[in-house]
Formats: sequence, C-alpha cells, structure tokens
Amino acid sequence: MAALAYTGGKREINYYFSVRSAKALALGAVLLLTACHAASRRYRGGDTCEYLLSSGRFLGEKVWQPHSCMMHKYKNSEAKDCLIDKHVVFIGDSRIRQLFYSFIKLINPQVKEEGIKHGNIPFEDKSASIKVDFLWYPEVNGSMRQRIKSWTEGSVAKPHIIVVGAATWSIKIHNGSNEALAQYKINITSIAPLLEKLAISSDVYWVLQDPVYEDMLSESRKMITNEKIDAYNEAAVRILNSSSRNSKAKVKVFSVSKLIAQETIMKSVDGLHLPESSRDTNAMILMNVYCNKILKPIDGSCCQPQPPLTLIQKIAFCFFTLSIIGYLIISLIHRNNYRKNKSCTDLESGEEKKPAISTPNVSTLEMLLHCFCKLGLIMTYFYLCDRANLFMKENKFYTHSSFFIPIVYILVLGVFYTENTKETKVLNREQTDEWKGWMQLVILVYHISGASTFLPVYMHIRVLVAAYLFQTGYGHFSYFWIKGDFGVYRVCQVLFRLNFLVVVLCIVMDRPYQFYYFVPLVSVWFMIIYATLAVWPQIVQKKANGNCLWHFGLLLKLICLLTCIYFLSYSQGTFEKIFSFWPLSKCFELNGNVYEWWFRWKLDRYVVFHGMLFAFIYLALQKHQMISEGKGDPLFSNRVSNVLLFISIVSFLTYSIWASSCKNKTECNELHPSVSVVQILAFILIRNIPGYVRSVYSSFFAWFGKISLELFICQYHIWLAADTKGILVLIPGYPMFNVLVSTFIFVCVAHEISQITNDLAQIVVPKDNSTLLKRLLCIAGFFSGLHFFSAMQDQSRH
Repeated sequence: MAALAYTGGKREINYYFSVRSAKALALGAVLLLTACHAASRRYRGGDTCEYLLSSGRFLGEKVWQPHSCMMHKYKNSEAKDCLIDKHVVFIGDSRIRQLFYSFIKLINPQVKEEGIKHGNIPFEDKSASIKVDFLWYPEVNGSMRQRIKSWTEGSVAKPHIIVVGAATWSIKIHNGSNEALAQYKINITSIAPLLEKLAISSDVYWVLQDPVYEDMLSESRKMITNEKIDAYNEAAVRILNSSSRNSKAKVKVFSVSKLIAQETIMKSVDGLHLPESSRDTNAMILMNVYCNKILKPIDGSCCQPQPPLTLIQKIAFCFFTLSIIGYLIISLIHRNNYRKNKSCTDLESGEEKKPAISTPNVSTLEMLLHCFCKLGLIMTYFYLCDRANLFMKENKFYTHSSFFIPIVYILVLGVFYTENTKETKVLNREQTDEWKGWMQLVILVYHISGASTFLPVYMHIRVLVAAYLFQTGYGHFSYFWIKGDFGVYRVCQVLFRLNFLVVVLCIVMDRPYQFYYFVPLVSVWFMIIYATLAVWPQIVQKKANGNCLWHFGLLLKLICLLTCIYFLSYSQGTFEKIFSFWPLSKCFELNGNVYEWWFRWKLDRYVVFHGMLFAFIYLALQKHQMISEGKGDPLFSNRVSNVLLFISIVSFLTYSIWASSCKNKTECNELHPSVSVVQILAFILIRNIPGYVRSVYSSFFAWFGKISLELFICQYHIWLAADTKGILVLIPGYPMFNVLVSTFIFVCVAHEISQITNDLAQIVVPKDNSTLLKRLLCIAGFFSGLHFFSAMQDQSRH
C-alpha cells in the first residue's frame, strides 16, 4: 500500500505540473516581476546611492547589507587607487573624529588614534598624494560657517570630499534647552547654501547624529537624550532638503549610521561613541559611495551606473531583434497557408475532406529563427538581471544552516523519486546523470550560501568539481575506445554543446571566455583525450581484442599523457607560453594574463587521467567477465565485495576527516589533485558494488543531471548576481520566498537553453561531411568577425 501511494503521488504531481506548464508559469513570473521593478524604479527612484546612505540591515552581527545593492569591501590598495590626488575633510565633533580614523585606516591600517582630541588632525599619504584632514568644530556655529565659506571662494582649493556633522555638544553645553535647538536651526540654515554651492564640484555629506545608550551615559552627558537627538536630526534633514529643492546640487544626508547605531550602540564603552566595528562599517559605506563609480568593482553594485552597451552587444541586440521579427513573419505566413488548406468542403456530398497537408511543415530556417527568438528573449532576461540596474542584488552571507538545511531537503527529495534503472552496468547513463544532478545541486547551494568561506565545505566541493572532470575522462575515453569514432562530426558536436551557451554569454554579458572557467576546462580536456587516442597508432577495443600487445601500447600512451601533465603542472612558464600565443590567448586570458587558467587547470590536473585509466581497467574487467553486473548481483564475489566495500567506506570517511581538518586552503589545494581520486573511487565502489544499490537511481537527480552544464553556467547571472559575487533579489524583503522564485525561474531557463542547444546542434553540426565543412567555414567567419569587432571595441575603450 505504501509503495502504491508513493507511485501514485509521483504520477499525480507529474500529471498536473509538467515542464511546459512550469515554463509558462516562469515566463509569467518574469513579466510580472519586470513590470513591478520597472514601476518601482519609476515612481520611487532607482538611485542605489540613496539606498546605501539611508537603509539596510545586518546579516549576522557585523556584516551590513544595504537595501537592494551590494557593498564592496575595499582593500588598502584599492582605496589608494580611488583617492589618489584627492583631498578629504571631516568636520565635526568626537563622533566625526571616530569616523575620520576609521576612514584613514582603510588607506593605512597602521595609523594609531594618537591625535589631539579637541583639535585638528592632519593625515597624508605621500605615495598616493592623498590628504585627509579632521577639523575640530563640535558645534554648528559661526566658526564652522566661516571655515566652509572659505572653500566657496574662488582662490581656495576645494576638498573633493567633505563630511560634516555635529549636535551633541550643542545639547550638552546648553543643557538640552529649546533655545539651543532654535539656534542650531538658524546656524544650519545659514550653512546649507554654502554646502550646496560646494556640492556642485565636491561630494558633500551631512552625517546625522547617532542614537545614544542613555543608561551608560555619564552624569555630564545625561542631557543628551535620543529625543533631543531626533529633534536635531529632523531639523537638519528638513533644512537641507529645503535648500536642495532650490539648487541643482544636493548635499547627501548620511542617515544610515543611525540604523547601524541602533543595533550596536549597546556595545559602546561610554554610551555615546560607536564601537569600532560600527564606525568601520560607516567608513566602508563612505568609500563605496565615492569609489564604486570610479573603480567599478564587480561586487560593489551600489552607486554604480548601468554600463553602456558595447559595439558587440548592440550587434547582438540587432541580431536577436531581427530573428524575432523574422520568425514572426514566417510563422504568420505558414499559419495563413495552413488555414487555407485546413478545410476543403466537397460541394456535391457536403462532406469535409482532409487537407493534403495535415500539419504545417517546419523548415530549417524557421526552426533556426525559432531557436534564436527564444534565445533572444532569454538573453534579455540575463541582461536585465546582471547588467541593467532593474533587479536588486545583495551580498552573500554564510551560516551553517543556510548550507546544510537545503542539502538535507534536496537529499530527501532525491530519495522520494527513486526508480529502477534500465540497465545495471557500472556508471550506466541513468547513474551518471544522477551523479551529475546531485553534485550540481550541492554546488548551487554552496555558491548561493557563500560556503566557500568554510574550508571543510570548500574542500568537499572541490572533490565534486573533480568528479565532473573524472566523468569527462571516463565518458569520452569509453566512447572512443568502444566506438573507434574519431570523425570531425563527433568532435564538433561535443564542442558545440559544451561551448554554445558560453559563447553567447560572452557576447551578451561582455565577459571573456575564461570567465566561465569550467567550460574551457572540459573543452580542453576533451581535446586532450581525443588527441591522445586519435594520434597514430589509433588503438581501440576492436583492434586490442585481436592482439593483447595493443593494450600495452595504450598504456604507453597514457603514461606519456601523465608525463606531459606532470611537466606542465610544475612548469608554469612553459604552460603560460603555450596559452599566451594568439589565438589561444584570446580564449584563456583573464585580466590580461593566463594565470587564472593555469591555476584552474592545475587544481584538478590528474583527475581526467584517473577517469581514463578507470574506464580502461573497468572495460578490460568487463570484457574478461571478471565482474558481475546482473540485476541484484554484487559486482564481485561476496568476500571480495565486502572487503572492497569496507575499504571504500573507510577511504571515503578518511578523506572527509582530512578535508574537515584542513587549516590552510593553499596547502590543501596542493594535495587535492593527488588525493581527490580516493573519495571519487570510494563513492563509485560504494554506489556500484551492492547489486540492489546499483539497480536503482533517483530520477529527480537524473533530471537535473541532464541540464547540469546549463545550470552551472546560468547561475552566474540569473540566480546569483554580479558575476556570482552576490545574490539576485527579485522579491525584496522576503529572502526565502525570493530564493524559491528565482530558483524556479532559473531552472526553467536552464532547461529551455538545454533544448535550444540540442536543436541548434542538429542544424549547425550536420552529419553530412560536405555540409559540415561549409558550416565550419561559416563558424570560422563568425569568429573572425567577432575578433574584428572586439578589436574595434578595445580600441574605442582605450
């Protein structure tokens, strides 16, 4: 009964919710969310600088998340690059002095807070010609006005950044009197026009007063209450906003410090001054407000304008637009012709005859335009998510629960969709799809949760990436060894399916090929496997069965391959020279060099070889009937199976213990290429030795495994954000619901792209050799044109 209910439940779900209906629902969600975000930005404004300066929340205890955008964590070198030849001035009381010290520590962390407490404090970094001054003006009065006025005079050099704020001294000195508040309003009214004048050529920030922790205040400060502070802040905001209405320039109100202080002021040492972590956050916000539009960091979306369209992006936009128009025209013509032939009435008998053509013929051109039409709409969504400033983005924040709870949930779903396999061979197609599927889902959770900061998780994810490459070695070796098919068609089919989406994204998202590092990695390894087996002498299973010496010839080839891998892994110079030659350099350079490519290749350099060797040994054992692959049968004899199973479990757990005890990522990465195969082989044996385990698979994981490549690539832009540095926010304010909706759309898009790629592969890579040659010439022409326009684009940028 339980099994019947289980099967019936799955059928019920599949009946009412198909992939087609899911995609329709995803399309509706995208259109609705796009309209909502566009309307929100139209009526509420889309200036992320205002959000950065005024709103946000804490992720955990110390990580500040601005509303709707990502904040970059600036390093000292970056701060110097941004502020080179700049003059920054902080004017105010002891709270502004705190902010001043946190700001200059972003430039030079060695600075100590040793300046005069109630006096001016200069700072200068001569290497970058940066000047940062603190001017002691604890009250908004005539003295402060005079100092600000001096900068408005033409002969005096104006600071590039001015940060002003004061009020608590006025409350303290005048014992919180209403007269002092009235005088404060008069003084700030006289200063506001001067600040507006400075804001024409400088960045001017007015820092609102942070709340205090009244229980901790000393007796001399008891009159500084949060009620008084709110009154002073309201006066400042009202007067500054009133002044800005009459001026094109605008003084930026730094009100986010209040929100930060509300969460952290109880950690203050005296109830008045913020703890160090809070003022450091304020300084980082200031740095983001000013520097993001200059340095344009990938993970700093706050205050960054939308990047202009490149020449290649404009051409791509025109191409997709023409494809959509062309498809609509051809569809209308075919539909009209179909309607004319649909019903032919026999005038004599009054009966309807079946039309000569019952369904409209779909030409190759129409199928091609249909694919590009769908692809164009999908690429529009990609661009809106990660290049336009339409949807919001947030920083990642790792907690153990954010990683492990989704993993448990996914595993439960995978077990729920368990079915019998069609065949019970080791690493059969259903099993490898299942393997790819659950690994891809774990990797997705790893990326969105920011779990790379937790070293044990990072090391296990490295094994999953290695396992993908292991399957590359195993699968392609098995195909060439068994089939002996070294034709151009096979090579072109594989390379097209691997690279099509990435090439399109490189064009639409303006990213280098190496940015999507995994696709170059598997493409190069495929070509290495092909070259190893295709060069003379071509040794395949059919030839080796006739003479056992050919097996030794193949082993010799594998030894030569291993020697080359070993040499290149310890000869970075040679490796970089090989891939620095044109046109390879255009594919494998990132940020002007091929170091990233060398690092990625070196990290899993042996695992493809291990996959090839495993395939060779397994196929040899299978050929000599040394393993049993019948349904329900253990792979070896009971004694051997039990021993191997025990060794596999111990090896699997030993690796996990070692990976969990890693203390240094660099040292563990050095060992990873040699030891990752231990856990991979252990998993394969555990999964395949027991016959009953080998005879079942999870259709849930296998479904995702069939689109694992598309999932891995699409996550860069429509699930994560800022090129994987952040998280896409479609529904702000509801993190869990946002992840569910964005995940649903993301999976539907990846599945559709997989179908588009398969359809285009049949058209672009035909089996006929003469037609294939013509297509290859067209592809060569396409890449030549792409290179030409890329050169023009680079020249215009410089």
